[in-house]
Amino acid sequence: MVIKLPTREEIPDQHKWRLEDIYASDAAWERDFQKVRIMAKEIHAFRGRLGESAKVLLETLRAEERLQQLNEKIYAYARMRRDEDNTNSIYQALTDRADSLSTEAQTSVSFILPEILALPEETLAGFRQVERGLDLYEFAFEEIMRSKDHTLSPAEERIIAQAGEVTEAPSNIFKMVNNADITFEPIEDERGVRVEVTHGRYTHLMESRDRRVRRDAFTSMYGSYQRLKNTLAATISSSVRRDIFYARVRKYPSALQASLFEDNINPEVYDELIETVRRNNGAMQRYVDLRRRMLGLDELHMYDLYVPLAGEVEWDIPYTESVEIIKKALAPLGNSYGEVLARGLATGWVDIYENKGKSSGAYSWGPYGTHPYILMNYQNNLNNLFTLAHEMGHAMHSYYAFKEQPYIYAHYKIFTAEVASTVNECLLMDYLLKTVTEPDKKLYLLNHYLEQFRGTVFRQTMFAEFEKIIHFKIEAGEALTPDLLGEIYHQLNLDYYGPGIVVDRNIDLEWARIPHFYEAFYVYKYATGFSAAVALSRQILTEGEPAVARYLDFLKSGGSDYPLDLLKAAGVDLSTPLPVQEGLDLFATLLDQVEALK
Repeated sequence: MVIKLPTREEIPDQHKWRLEDIYASDAAWERDFQKVRIMAKEIHAFRGRLGESAKVLLETLRAEERLQQLNEKIYAYARMRRDEDNTNSIYQALTDRADSLSTEAQTSVSFILPEILALPEETLAGFRQVERGLDLYEFAFEEIMRSKDHTLSPAEERIIAQAGEVTEAPSNIFKMVNNADITFEPIEDERGVRVEVTHGRYTHLMESRDRRVRRDAFTSMYGSYQRLKNTLAATISSSVRRDIFYARVRKYPSALQASLFEDNINPEVYDELIETVRRNNGAMQRYVDLRRRMLGLDELHMYDLYVPLAGEVEWDIPYTESVEIIKKALAPLGNSYGEVLARGLATGWVDIYENKGKSSGAYSWGPYGTHPYILMNYQNNLNNLFTLAHEMGHAMHSYYAFKEQPYIYAHYKIFTAEVASTVNECLLMDYLLKTVTEPDKKLYLLNHYLEQFRGTVFRQTMFAEFEKIIHFKIEAGEALTPDLLGEIYHQLNLDYYGPGIVVDRNIDLEWARIPHFYEAFYVYKYATGFSAAVALSRQILTEGEPAVARYLDFLKSGGSDYPLDLLKAAGVDLSTPLPVQEGLDLFATLLDQVEALK
């Protein structure tokens, strides 16, 4: 007997998010869809007129915001409906239409940026004195002027905007392969029951105390990617070429610098992260050796990295219990934060359980003007408790930013996005370490904290180095074959984990299953964000109210300033490698604590 996933219809409504808070029906979505098409045509009336007067400029900017806000709402609804069940052809179609509409909307406003850039600075300054409504756009104008050397003519910008739908193809193809088409061979669990291997179950299976189960799940997962390696190599290669195309068209020296420019980040920050983590790889290799010894293995394999170091710890954590734990753990952030958190967890923010066809993993999302949403594939374990706390951090960041900022500044940059989520995880860890008394569970928690460092700082930095290498390879004229991708990935695993682990050849295909590789140079922000969060959570716990006030101001600031400046105001300076090094020093201290417990 194979234990199968439920269909979407079999999931009770109380376990689903409430997308009806965005649109009560698909018909309501359709009405706004048609409205955006009209708005996209109407905004053409402003073309060529932005230098005419301050009033015309302000009207244009406000019209663009209304268009973008409604377009975001349309896209989010369609995409989240599809994520409920990627095999549902109705929402596949709505998402495709929303993609096309986004391209149409971006094309319709593509004249605005180059026309503003064409205005003499004294004209823009004069407009702001005449029309006080333009004061809101002071930081936006600063950002626009910063991008002047990388902005094309109105006609060229229009072409770039029209290309958007086509250049999203690699990412869309990967999503459909990874979420709808790929299947994995069933395996026998610890009881001899045949179970489907799925994205949602994989981590749970890799935590099994039965090494045969871990190995079989590992083999099942990567066996399927092996069969698709040529397709996925072509897909990721196309994605990298897209990044390079945009970088070259916009006159950036490289795809890496093009990506970092958006956050106003110096490439040295990226390089220093890799260098700092590599300097501390001795601590990771020490962890690998500790793991091998504590598991009583002659040799450690890649499929042994997730099993808990503690003994037989039965720690079943149902979703309702996770909710209560998170409420208590985040109490240091104050009553106001806690009240919103509790309301969100109780009123349709979260889509809780895995179902057939549902997108894998977890995320937080939601359009401006509505409450945030969280997609989960909840399993009753510690990892999922932390994942829920993590995604609630994102959701609360969005809640405060959307509440306090106008649309133009409401969306925080990706560089700061992982800070709030990880602060929640750090506070949760502190709470659990203080309240859990059983030695095995305390060891389990310390192991989890070590795994957060391994997965978020070391592993994401390794991903970041992989991204840098493969982009540089194509920029140098090389081709990304499946074998070359595997060789690069294999060597990085050897470098980061050291000689104390068997780097199984199956792991060479891990690049084929990482969704973030289709959003270039994103993953390094997990490592920098984690380091910032460790520092901020310590300040919250030691300083109390002053640190909480700075932190909540950070959440409320959204994207109203450059990421490094927002974090510096909150209490962390990521322009230096010091926060990353301090985080890695904590990793070494945690290793000491585990060795003292064993």
